[in-house]
Amino acid sequence: MKSRLPQGFGGGPSNMQGMLKQAQKMQEDMAALQEELDAKEYEIKAGGGVVTVRINGKKEVLSIALDPAIVDPDDIETLTDILTAGVNQAIKTVEEENSKAMSSLTGSVSLPGLF
Repeated sequence: MKSRLPQGFGGGPSNMQGMLKQAQKMQEDMAALQEELDAKEYEIKAGGGVVTVRINGKKEVLSIALDPAIVDPDDIETLTDILTAGVNQAIKTVEEENSKAMSSLTGSVSLPGLF
């Protein structure tokens, strides 16, 4: 019994080489994009602007700036909550931007483990 492959699936080794070259190019493009994303910096404000978090694309917090008005020794809990919210929002922003940029490069191709 002879099976037939759909058109485009044949071609033997030359087709496989072309696919491997495309995959290698995509991997190189993804590595370059990841470097670019890692170097980006973001500034996120929280608590109505009283806390500013600077973070890079590697999710490393670069600085946290506080408006002196938010510092109340009798209400450390509110300051802690606003700082936590600011850092979490900063991380979420980086993850969303990185995901959006990678999706634009890979399209609908799912490449688990590559990025």
